[in-house]
Amino acid sequence: MLDNNDENIEKKEDNTLVNQVASSNQEENIPEETSKETEVITEIEKDVAENAEKEEVKPEIPVIDYSTFTLEKLVDSLKKLINNNPVQQIKSSVEAIKSAFNKKFGSLLAEKKEAFLADGGNSIDFHFSSPIKTEYNSLLSSYKKQRDAYYSNLETQLNQNLEKRLQIIESLKTLIKEGNASTMYKEYRNLDSTWKEIGPVPKTRYNDTWKIYHHHVERFYDLLHLSNDFRDLDFKNNLEEKLNIIKKAEALSEENDINHAAKELQELHRVWKEDVGPVAKDFREEIWQKFSVATKKIHDKRHEYYKELRSKFQEIIEKKLEVIEAINAYDTSKNTTHNHWQRSIDDIEKLRKQYFDAGKLPYSKSEEVWQKFKSATKKFNSAKNDFYKGEKKGQQENLAKKIALIELAESLKDSEDWDVATNAMKKVQSDWKKIGHVPRKFSDDIWKRFKNACNHYFDRYHQQKNAVSKEQQAIIDEKKNFLESLKEAKEPTKDTVLEAINTWKDLGRLPRNMRHLDGKFNKQIDKMLENLSLDKKEVTMLKFTNVVDSYVADNDVRKLDSEQLFVRKKIDEVVREIQQLENNLGFFSNAKDDNPLVVNVKNKVSEFKDDLAVWKQKLNYLKNLDY
Repeated sequence: MLDNNDENIEKKEDNTLVNQVASSNQEENIPEETSKETEVITEIEKDVAENAEKEEVKPEIPVIDYSTFTLEKLVDSLKKLINNNPVQQIKSSVEAIKSAFNKKFGSLLAEKKEAFLADGGNSIDFHFSSPIKTEYNSLLSSYKKQRDAYYSNLETQLNQNLEKRLQIIESLKTLIKEGNASTMYKEYRNLDSTWKEIGPVPKTRYNDTWKIYHHHVERFYDLLHLSNDFRDLDFKNNLEEKLNIIKKAEALSEENDINHAAKELQELHRVWKEDVGPVAKDFREEIWQKFSVATKKIHDKRHEYYKELRSKFQEIIEKKLEVIEAINAYDTSKNTTHNHWQRSIDDIEKLRKQYFDAGKLPYSKSEEVWQKFKSATKKFNSAKNDFYKGEKKGQQENLAKKIALIELAESLKDSEDWDVATNAMKKVQSDWKKIGHVPRKFSDDIWKRFKNACNHYFDRYHQQKNAVSKEQQAIIDEKKNFLESLKEAKEPTKDTVLEAINTWKDLGRLPRNMRHLDGKFNKQIDKMLENLSLDKKEVTMLKFTNVVDSYVADNDVRKLDSEQLFVRKKIDEVVREIQQLENNLGFFSNAKDDNPLVVNVKNKVSEFKDDLAVWKQKLNYLKNLDY
């Protein structure tokens, strides 16, 4: 059967031929089947008619998967198909190439348009042309012209065959009316041979012309003399062939492959009609009924098969509709970030997989469901695209903001006004962190520019901060010498230790990069204090005040605050320990004072109270500092 999308070659059928067949049918009163198998037979005959027309069309070449081909490879494949194959054999392959090409070129077009708009272009001004698309259009146009010419010629050929068959029918009618008894059988055989040699006719005329011809063939045989040996022999041979056809049809009804059985049955009907002549009147109705019964059995089996298939298709449809409903109900209103949308894309992709995994449907059933699926995914994609369009617009704005910060940083990178420039550069860095993403293609370049400007400035800043003046170098040298003299001092006293601490302060502040000398000095003082016969509390406080005073000298507020926080924490811990021990003493209220456990607990309480006094003294010292 010719594809309606290519050419409906029957639509221009000659009205004269139509009327001729119709009038012949009326004139001859051709009998119609009246049994319950009529509907089945009619359907089979329709299939036979369609297949008869297809005899002029060779099978199509197998279709391969073009989804991974590049645009260039698709065009090359299309060119080879057209140049190396008959046009009627490549329709499905051409359609597959068209689908793959349109999808890939559509993606390319969208990408080019996106880049055009990102560069500030107006959508209405966008235009994109490609040599590969031009070549593709040219090849497709050539294919369509060849296809149209082929089906136009095929239509002409089918109509010519119809005209020839109608002429055979007229010749047979004349032979019946006017034929010479001695030669008419030979003339009939010639007509029948010619009839079989004529190619197919339009499918809408196939059954009518065959019935008319078959009717007159039976008339011819019935008019032959009863003793005609040729007629009897033909009847006998035809009966044997038709009985054999019936056996084959009955065997087909037992086949498991119902589609193969149906196809073979159509061929048996064609042979019955086209290749085998009539039988004696006494057997005509009987063998036709047997053939019809066998036909109906296969048809009923096929009907049940497709009924089950339709039920299976309905299950698939319901599964697919459930997926579509889930996609339609999917909420993206709270998606405000790229990560949100990536999760949603993954979710929808899983639903898409469920849709395709549900199974395949025939085109007649899949199209409506497919359109609903496309509509649902289009709704999601539209929301996604709107978000990323907004993101791209926002990224362009972010790019402009970051470029402005880069220009400011580059203007400050060589500044000598350290206080003003440092504060400004720190603010630039803080503002940079608050700005969102920029288009990926600019991201690396602007980050390198920004980092280079910041690094350039702060490298200069730290270099000058670490630079030591003559005055600072003098302080360093004096403190180093003083530290060495302390190490050599013998039998230090409390007064010499206090004097050393005051001297170290009076020598001046060390540059930041030499503050480690303060640490060495503090360790030396601790060592000297350990060799003194002083009260433990006094030694502890001397060490503490020495360290704290160095913080004050450096105006290191952070360390002073941290020290005060640490002291308060220790006071809380010691108080809790004392309370716990005193609570424990309550359990020994009836015990004697010399009880070892009681004595041990009381000693610990006394030690903790001594520690508490020291920690409180440290806190008072810190609280009285002016910083």
